[in-house]
Amino acid sequence: MSGAAPNGAAAARTPDAAAGAPGARPLVQVERLKRHFDVSGGWLRRTVYRTGRILVRALDDVSFSINAGETFSLVGESGSGKSTVGRLIVGLDRPTAGHVLFDGQRMDTMNRAEALPLRRRMQMIFQDPYASLNPRWRVKHLVSEPVGHRMGLAERVELAGRLLEQVGLSRTDLEKYPHEFSGGQRQRICIARALASNPEFLVCDEPTSALDVSVQAQILNLMRQLQRDLGLTYLFISHDLAVVYHVSTRVGVLYLGALCEVGARRQVFAQPRHPYTRMLLDSIPDLELSGKPRTPVGGEVPSPINPPPGCTFHPRCPFADARCKREVPQLRAQPDGALVACHAVEEGRL
Repeated sequence: MSGAAPNGAAAARTPDAAAGAPGARPLVQVERLKRHFDVSGGWLRRTVYRTGRILVRALDDVSFSINAGETFSLVGESGSGKSTVGRLIVGLDRPTAGHVLFDGQRMDTMNRAEALPLRRRMQMIFQDPYASLNPRWRVKHLVSEPVGHRMGLAERVELAGRLLEQVGLSRTDLEKYPHEFSGGQRQRICIARALASNPEFLVCDEPTSALDVSVQAQILNLMRQLQRDLGLTYLFISHDLAVVYHVSTRVGVLYLGALCEVGARRQVFAQPRHPYTRMLLDSIPDLELSGKPRTPVGGEVPSPINPPPGCTFHPRCPFADARCKREVPQLRAQPDGALVACHAVEEGRL
């Protein structure tokens, strides 16, 4: 694929930071993270139908780091585990195995009081701005909610007013309710609320997927501006490759709960290595009619309850062989610094 930007979100600015700059400080480190969900049902159901325990392997041995000041994006099809990673990092869910380090500290070894100062340094922006705002609260209470226990009412209102102006809204909006705003304005309110505790790290879980394309570009530009002004670090979760291209410093590709490729944004989009990454990029319409050959990949994503042995992508991969069907590939560094988990790449068959 050429290095040209994918179609869509064309008005958004593109970051220029290099991937994994030498000496960069890891702010977030995810180490061998696993999350399995028990969907067996109750004891009676398991006894009557003799089903035993049924586990959904949402994440399986995922590791990566995010450097301070960069935007690390996770992409993949629905059900690949992207949102689960975000929820585990901010503490909304607990891992089955593995751990998360924030600024070099493991929060899973701390009690609630010890972890609270670290929790305040991270926030999450959710996908649906219509569902993530309490319709009964005025904007001044919604925005200042994260610091409500530490400030008086006058201070909270003043803070909310400043934050609204910072995200492109007006202080006159403080007394309004969420239903009085458009989708893009509601997402600006969600961003303002996330900034209330002065965080360093934001998990952005598909923050523009519910918005029109023109509004998406406005929100992405706002987030880039806030990142420059405030020194923010982002984990950006999305299935929209056009959005990912315009906001990312580095990109991680998830398939069925495991990372299959990690690399610099330009590197991943211009020279994808893993067959799944190629499939995702080939799904972008070629409006320039370049005639670039594409390798068709059929099939459906396997069930995370009963994933295939070996490489979980092998049932859909045109380059799979016997080794792929029995041996799980590991992320291995490439000469250009990218990480790829693929036997075909390792053996030079691709």
